[in-house]
Amino acid sequence: MGFKMGIVGLPNVGKSTLFNALTKTAAAQAANFPFCTIEPNVGEVAVPDERLDKLAAIAQSKQIIPTRMTFVDIAGLVKGASKGEGLGNQFLANIREVDAIAHVLRCFEDGDVTHVEGRVDPVADAEVIETELMLADLESIEKRRAGLVRKLKGNDKEAVQQDRLLAAAQAELEEGRPARVVAVDAEDAKAWKNLQLLTTKPILYVCNVDEASAASGNAHSEKVREMAEAQGAASVVISAQIEEEISQLDADEAEMFLDEMGLKEAGLDRLIRAGHKLLKLETYFTVGPKEARAWTIRQGTSAPQAAGVIHGDFEKGFIRAETIAYDDFIACNGEQGAKEAGKMRAEGKGYIVKDGDVMHFLFNT
Repeated sequence: MGFKMGIVGLPNVGKSTLFNALTKTAAAQAANFPFCTIEPNVGEVAVPDERLDKLAAIAQSKQIIPTRMTFVDIAGLVKGASKGEGLGNQFLANIREVDAIAHVLRCFEDGDVTHVEGRVDPVADAEVIETELMLADLESIEKRRAGLVRKLKGNDKEAVQQDRLLAAAQAELEEGRPARVVAVDAEDAKAWKNLQLLTTKPILYVCNVDEASAASGNAHSEKVREMAEAQGAASVVISAQIEEEISQLDADEAEMFLDEMGLKEAGLDRLIRAGHKLLKLETYFTVGPKEARAWTIRQGTSAPQAAGVIHGDFEKGFIRAETIAYDDFIACNGEQGAKEAGKMRAEGKGYIVKDGDVMHFLFNT
């Protein structure tokens, strides 16, 4: 189950530098001019999780396989992108394909790095991007509603539902609010998702600060935090330059570097975890002598659905899931100890998997 987060922002805010650090490659050309990223670069990164290492140590697993998240580096948007300015249409299409948006905002002063608007104002930058996404959605909605007219006359159920949802989104957008503020009922959730409106994507604001501000942020990132809080969105402070330097070091060197900078952990770890939380993702584990592995699921996933992440046959033939809570697995020093302590549970089809569950699935072939 792959989850994609698109990295967006105005030109020269540090998107490609951040992407390079994330993927530990130089695949995205980081240069001081707009549109240096023409095609969206895609990179997969491991989701850091200390629990996996602890489980593997207890089970003496030969291999450790973390869960992964995909990041897509999307070229810089500019004012007028919704009308095709810059390379707008192509980039808006790239955004449509991701599950969430990591919106990188320039929160540093540097006379050597030009800003497309000639100023440093992250809140204004955020508004530029949001406005372009809203304008693109409005244009899309108007075209789609016009295309539904004939089906609506025939009282087509699917068309009626689609038009109702598009109208709700349009009403918010015309008031200057993103479509994500629309309250959607459970029975409309699937149809709503299929609309693929740009402003329904959850947003994580990434404050790219100077090295000196990496630990505690600065006045610019504080304004972004306040904006995100007001929107019910999330924000994270990171120095893309520091992260790129760390990505070139081995684990011991990286730890020493972080200590010198007064940082408890790499900003990328915070970013990836924040992305996981933003997408309402959880992790369960399968653990044995061969491998300890993390699996990504959405919150509210049932045991059979979780089994299906490993293989479709596991879901089809699901019998039960032998389940141990992470804390119990650690406290009892593994599966055998948990069994003896009565901490292993047999869970059926109705069980909703909890974050950290250690699971073994039984199924019919």
